[in-house]
Amino acid sequence: MMKRMIVHCGPDSTQMALLEDGRLVEYAAESSQKRGLVGSFFKGKVVNVVPGMQAAFVDIGQKKNAFLYIDDLLHPHLEKQPRQKPLISSLLKPGQELVVQVVKDAFGNKGARVTTHYSLPGRWLVYMPTAGYVAVSKKIGLEEERARLRTIGEELRDEEEGLILRTVAENAEPEAIAEDLGMLRERWHHIQRKAEDVRAPSLLHHDLGMLQRLMRDIYSPETDELIMDCREQLEQTTAFLDTMLPGKSPKLMVYGGEEGLFEHYGIRQQLEKDFQRKIWLPGGGYIVWDNTEAMTVIDVNTGRFTGGQTLEETVFQTNMEAAQEIARLVRLRDAGGIIIVDFIDMDREEHQNAVLDMLESSLEGDRTQHHILGWTKLGLLEMTRKRVREENVLLLSE
Repeated sequence: MMKRMIVHCGPDSTQMALLEDGRLVEYAAESSQKRGLVGSFFKGKVVNVVPGMQAAFVDIGQKKNAFLYIDDLLHPHLEKQPRQKPLISSLLKPGQELVVQVVKDAFGNKGARVTTHYSLPGRWLVYMPTAGYVAVSKKIGLEEERARLRTIGEELRDEEEGLILRTVAENAEPEAIAEDLGMLRERWHHIQRKAEDVRAPSLLHHDLGMLQRLMRDIYSPETDELIMDCREQLEQTTAFLDTMLPGKSPKLMVYGGEEGLFEHYGIRQQLEKDFQRKIWLPGGGYIVWDNTEAMTVIDVNTGRFTGGQTLEETVFQTNMEAAQEIARLVRLRDAGGIIIVDFIDMDREEHQNAVLDMLESSLEGDRTQHHILGWTKLGLLEMTRKRVREENVLLLSE
């Protein structure tokens, strides 16, 4: 699959659009004034311990105190956790200082969620200083390759360390994986040393910005293109790639056309359509997208679509189109939490299964953890998707 990353650098924000085989599948915007905190490390101070919630509130120097749940305080390896959870008040006291990592940005009235299950992502692996196990991405299908990577991980890690070999590590050389691990170890040691020298609350390590995260996580220099309208950002990205992937020749270019970058590639018009409440499907049906405080609700309608020979066939074809489009929009909008889809009622079980299969296969490229729970008794489709940051908001004013 060929990916093309289109990056527009505005005065107040950087915006990225990701095309896969020419189709828009991801959009992200990062403010120049405010970057997200997910992945960042802080030395925090416990402000309050709430035994009834099995949680604590930790001051990390932000507007709202961070939330630390008991499960994020116990050992990261499930087999090394006590069979019965202790009271959080036996583990933490107000005024106590500890190193935490942000796993969810602050949302609305809620502060950030933090953990002591530390993880540092690199190009080929995720380094977990105290997890004590090796895992391999489930998206690597060949068992022989999974076994090879697991063996490499076991040979490289120290006893207490944990490693997750990422999808992009498939067929990677052991030397490249070892070099990645060495860099991540040094980063963790730097965080530890800084934690000893500063007072809480203090920032110890800020995760990479949006563009560098994309380069680290999904960019393949052999096939993918990066097109930007800012030479300074391009030079910084080139230097980052030279450090991460030495010896490669990435396909990078600066856009110099007269019209805007997003306009030239048709991205602005597509985004304006995809972020509407009502989104038309290619065949004439449409979906309605609503966000509530608790969940995302998506309704599917036949609209102008009359392509089937029978009502059941018309409904089925509309639902199949909707399943593909919903999978794309979930990624594009970065929807998280509970997602409920009200597909048009289908009488035949094989049609229900086909729509479910279409949704699952269309979500295979989604890097964010998700789980399709299936049909409820009311005929609604229920799924969840990990919420890390606030759902994307369209920024097209620049």
